[in-house]
Amino acid sequence: MNDWRRAQVAPERTHHLVDGEPLYAARFDEVLAFHTPGLSPVRRGSTAWHIDGRGEPAYTRRFQRTFGFYEGRAAVSCREGWHHILPDGAELYPERHAWCGNYQDGRCVVRDSEGLYGHIDQAGRFAYGARWRYAGDYRDGVAVAQGGDGRSTHIDARGELVHRRWFLDLDVFHKGFARARDEQGWMHVDSRGRAAYGHRFAMVEPFYNGQARVERFDGSLEVIDEAGRTVTVLRAPSRSELAVLSADHGGTGALATLLPQRR
Repeated sequence: MNDWRRAQVAPERTHHLVDGEPLYAARFDEVLAFHTPGLSPVRRGSTAWHIDGRGEPAYTRRFQRTFGFYEGRAAVSCREGWHHILPDGAELYPERHAWCGNYQDGRCVVRDSEGLYGHIDQAGRFAYGARWRYAGDYRDGVAVAQGGDGRSTHIDARGELVHRRWFLDLDVFHKGFARARDEQGWMHVDSRGRAAYGHRFAMVEPFYNGQARVERFDGSLEVIDEAGRTVTVLRAPSRSELAVLSADHGGTGALATLLPQRR
C-alpha cells in the first residue's frame, strides 16, 4: 500500500489524510510526515513510536520522542539519551548522545554531553576525530562547522577543511555558492570561500536560477545576479544606508566597498 506517499498531516496534527480523507482510524496527540520506508513518527502522551500506513505500530519499542526516517535511520530519544533506530525498531548503535540530527549524505550530526558536535557515519561511528562548537548537516559532501572562537568554515566528509576561510556566520553550498557573513555584512562565497562580489548586505538569500533576493543596509530589497549586480528593486529604502553603516562602524571611512551601485 503506497497511500502513505500521498498522505498529508491533518490540520489538527492528530492523523494523516489522503485526498481529504483519514488514512486510518487511529488518532494521536501528534503525528509527523511519512518518510521511506512508509513510517511516520507519532506521539501519545509521553510515549512515541512509528506507525505504518494503516496506523499500526511498526515495532513494539517505545520512546520519549521519535522523528522521521532519513536514509533508513530515525533519530529517537529515551531516558538514556538520543540515538538512531532502524525501521524494525532495532538500535543502529549502542551509544547515546545528548542530541541527534537526521542522516544526510551518509553522515549525521550529533552533540555530546559536553555540548560539542561531530558527525557519525551510517554505522554510527564518528567519521573524524575533531569536535566542533557547532556543526550542521552535510549537503553534497560539505558541512558547516563552528570553531571555539565562534567562526565557521566548511568541512568535507572526512572532517577536513575545504578552503580554510572562516566567517562570522555561514551556510552550506547551494548551486555553487554559500551565504556567508563577515564583519562587514552578508555576501555569497564560492566553493573556495572567496567572495563572489566586493560589497555586503544586511541579508542575502541563496541563489535561485542565478539570482538572489537581498536586503541592503538602508532597508531596501533587491534581486542581484551572481556578480552582485542589481537586477530589480523590490522595495525602496526606508533609511539612509550611509547613516546606518556610519553608526555601526563608527564613521564613514572605507565604506564605499559596502555600497553597491544600482545598475
